[in-house]
Amino acid sequence: MARTGIDTSMLHKGSHSASYFDVARAAGEGVEIVDFCIPCNPYFPTPEMFDELSRDLKSILKYYPSDSAAITKKLASVLGLHPQTVAMANGSTELITWIDHLLIKESVAIPIPTFGRWTDQPMETGKRVDMFPLQERDGFRLDLEEYVEFIRERKSRVAVVCNVNNPDGHYIPRRDVIRFMDTLSDLDLVVVDESFIDFSDAERYPSVGPDAVIRPNAVVLKSLGKNFGLHGIRFGYMLANPAIAGKIAKNLPKWNLNSLAEKVVHMIQDHEMEYEESLRLLSRDRRSMGRELQRIQGLTVFPSQGNFFLVKLPNEWSGVALRDYLVANHGIMTRECGNKLGMTSQFMRLVVRPAGDVDRLVDGMLDYAQRFHSRSVYDGDPLENVRMDTSRRWADTGAYDDQPESLLQYPNHRAGGEYTARRAAVG
Repeated sequence: MARTGIDTSMLHKGSHSASYFDVARAAGEGVEIVDFCIPCNPYFPTPEMFDELSRDLKSILKYYPSDSAAITKKLASVLGLHPQTVAMANGSTELITWIDHLLIKESVAIPIPTFGRWTDQPMETGKRVDMFPLQERDGFRLDLEEYVEFIRERKSRVAVVCNVNNPDGHYIPRRDVIRFMDTLSDLDLVVVDESFIDFSDAERYPSVGPDAVIRPNAVVLKSLGKNFGLHGIRFGYMLANPAIAGKIAKNLPKWNLNSLAEKVVHMIQDHEMEYEESLRLLSRDRRSMGRELQRIQGLTVFPSQGNFFLVKLPNEWSGVALRDYLVANHGIMTRECGNKLGMTSQFMRLVVRPAGDVDRLVDGMLDYAQRFHSRSVYDGDPLENVRMDTSRRWADTGAYDDQPESLLQYPNHRAGGEYTARRAAVG
């Protein structure tokens, strides 16, 4: 009998991970589940913000929210955006669905592995999905020039790029994404999914949102649930020129956003400093977690600018068995990537968490290795590890801050702030 009491057969159903609630219910009362599966910001909202939400919970649940246009106008005001360039929805996946129904007519190109809805959604509606496979030997880094050649050869009419990409954490410099959009200005649509870009500290202004809204065929997606650590609220938004944004907004239900989402939108401007601090703490944790994982012998840790790491397990390990063992014996949820296109069960995505949780994860992985594999699994000094050289080989050599002066300034509070950690080069 598993120590947590969790029946791991629940992890083998469906194409997505089991929900946190399913796992927690299966574990029963008194069992703490540590979530390395769902890519959530662990530092935001703050406890004080949750207290504020709790105080207002009765009215939040009792009354109708404002209509989507009013909430979108407020969000645009907070972020310094033009409201006609914003469409807000019940999660970024709702926007992906509407983009597929309204803007993708024939075919769409997408690098894989990536977020599964970008391949699954258009296939479900009979579109041709042209998949551009990223290569492990390149650290799953996307070469935009090769991708453009692929798009031209396949005659794809829509192109998608996820930046930061899930599950590998690769980040593309802003100037290169802008060049990519301009090169493909003749396509029906170019989509840049920036659901995880706030977690990047590679550039001061990483988003191409301000650039997309002045281009004829560009769309940028944002996921507030991921950034703010509130997946349960289900809210995200897109940026595009008024014609594209208006077409999407006109087809969205009038009350597609709930009252909790409205409350959080109104709270954002009052907790700007706490949000920036959460990103600083997460960048710190990403560096320390990467060093700890690199000390596990045989584990390949791919460089990341997201709030997660892609790792490749030692050859003799099983990703499915490790996932099941960790949740059953250590109460740790992880994401095994065998059901992701372009991946196998030798890969796992591990969410960045505070040091104490990482210790628990590493202990669980070592426990698994010692029970089922006999050789030593922990290196003495991560700086001696050959994977550090591999990480350097995969790292971008160009300076992210070496940008042309023509780049638009990001239109929000970050333009004049003193926050410096997120302007650092990739560590």
